[in-house]
Amino acid sequence: MPARRRPPARKDHRSPAVLVDLTDQELLDLRLKDLGLTVEGSAVEPRLERLAAELDREGLFQPYAWLSTDWFTPDGCTGFAVPFYLAHSRLVRLERAQMLEVEGGSADECLRILRHEAAHAIDNAYGLRRRKRWRQVFGSPTEPYESSYSPDPTSRAHVLNLGYWYSQSHPLEDWAETFAVWLGSAGRWRRRYEGWTALAKLEYVDELMTELRGKPPRLRTRTREDSLPSLRLTADTGYQSQSTETLFDDLIWSVAAGIVGPVFDAGRRAAEVRRTDAVLREALAQYEQALLDAMAEVENALLQEQEQRRHVEALEKRVAASRSLLEATRDRYQNGLSDYLPVLTALTTLQADEQSYLTAKRQLLSYRVQLHRALGGDWSVVDTGNGESS
Repeated sequence: MPARRRPPARKDHRSPAVLVDLTDQELLDLRLKDLGLTVEGSAVEPRLERLAAELDREGLFQPYAWLSTDWFTPDGCTGFAVPFYLAHSRLVRLERAQMLEVEGGSADECLRILRHEAAHAIDNAYGLRRRKRWRQVFGSPTEPYESSYSPDPTSRAHVLNLGYWYSQSHPLEDWAETFAVWLGSAGRWRRRYEGWTALAKLEYVDELMTELRGKPPRLRTRTREDSLPSLRLTADTGYQSQSTETLFDDLIWSVAAGIVGPVFDAGRRAAEVRRTDAVLREALAQYEQALLDAMAEVENALLQEQEQRRHVEALEKRVAASRSLLEATRDRYQNGLSDYLPVLTALTTLQADEQSYLTAKRQLLSYRVQLHRALGGDWSVVDTGNGESS
């Protein structure tokens, strides 16, 4: 029997140029693979070129990068993923609207994260974490990751690169943050961290990179985990919808479809109508109760999410006010109008407000997960139009 010819693949990719004309919901309904995004020609490309120039200056291995759903470096991979929303200004605005912030949105923050991820890729390429000296300097890489950590803002044993003293979260992150500071400061790290315990870590990184300069890696991969062209998922349930009307409209239509389907199915089997009718009535009674419970759960989750959002917004304003106060007290101190105690007090207040903001934001995300589960949410399944589901 002759082999059947496969129909040509449907091309439904959107041009990045037209993304600016789409509404938020239209963007959320698109499959990620259909965004039509690539690193080449995007805002990410010059930042990756800057990273490559810094690594080339030091004669170091060049990791590769690809677009995916978030920042991450897979274990055992010599490349890293960059979130897709950074590839287009319209998606940056969508990310900010949905998540209240854009991780890596500014050029400076993006470069800090790129250097951080490059450190993980270089660690994978040369197996650095297996070295005894590496473990002595940074700690055990097998230490479990905790869901949260309590940093010491006054610590001088860790460098400062990403926010919230991220170098204190885990030995592998301490390594990545130290490398990022070393690479990005172009030799100024000695003066910047003079007198700090962290200086010994930077000196070790400097010594290690001198050893690796021009040396080929032990491992070189080409895999691109969860690369954007392979993602058939839509982003709709990745963000929390702002419209409760849409959520309940979808729920009602879902209920209607679930009831009507079995009724028509029973009508086609006359000999089983009575038995099927009894089963259906019992199922409907159970479904009605489950629906009432689910709607109550959804309502509670919505209220929690809305109240927590207002709380986060209030804390965000408080952090901004504390930051302004710190700047004002520093100016007064530098102009000789006050001693240093008000500066310390303002700094302590700012750190406490930032910690409260971080805790509140984490709780907000937790409430969004609860709401998503209450709605029975999952990544959308999209019909490709050729009889297959994606």
